[in-house]
Amino acid sequence: MNIPKPTIERLPLYMRCLARLRDSGVEVVSSEELGRLLAITSVQIRKDLAYFGEFGRRGVGYDVEELLNQITSILGADRPRKLALIGAGHLGQALANYDGFREQGFNITAVFDSDRSKVGGALAGQTIMHTEQMAQVLGKSEIELAIVAVPGPAAQKVADVLVQAGIKAIWNFAPIRLEVPHTVEVRQENLIVGLMALSYHLAQEGKG
Repeated sequence: MNIPKPTIERLPLYMRCLARLRDSGVEVVSSEELGRLLAITSVQIRKDLAYFGEFGRRGVGYDVEELLNQITSILGADRPRKLALIGAGHLGQALANYDGFREQGFNITAVFDSDRSKVGGALAGQTIMHTEQMAQVLGKSEIELAIVAVPGPAAQKVADVLVQAGIKAIWNFAPIRLEVPHTVEVRQENLIVGLMALSYHLAQEGKG
C-alpha cells in the first residue's frame, strides 16, 4: 500500500503525544482529544490510522498503551537502530550530541570525516574514521541508515559510497539533492530553505 508521506510524518507526532499521555497516567484517549492536543482534526487522525488497521472502539476511544505500541512498531522504533554519521564538523557534532536520538533507540555507531585532523578523535562515543574507510566498514556492518552532514560538493560522492555499502536510508543535511536508486530512501533537510521560508513570511507580514 502506498501510504501518503504526510501520514507517515504525522505518526511520530502521535507516538510522542501518546507517550506523554501514558506517562501522565492516561489509559484511554479519543481521536477528538488527541486531535485537540496536536491541532489535527479527529477525522485526519482516524484516516491516518486506518491505513494500518483498525484501532480503538467506537464510543470508547483508543487504549493509549496499545496504540502507542502499535505505532512504535509501525515506525520500526521498537528495536534499536544503528546509524552512521558522515561529517564531524559543527553540524555533525551537534547532531551526534543530541540525546533525543538515543532516547528513541537511534545509536550512532560509526563516524566518518575527510579531515585527517579529526580522524582518531572521538564523537558520540565512537572513534572518527576517515571517509576512505566507509565502504569497507559499512559493508561489513548492520548499519542501514546514515546521516550526511558534509559540504555540498562532497555529498553526492558520499551518497554513492553509502549506496554501494548497502545503506538503505539517508538523512541528508548537505545543501544538494542526492541522486540515489529508488530502493534508497532519502530525507532532505535543507536548513537554509527552512530559514528562507520563515524569512518570506516575515517579509510578507511587513508588507501588510
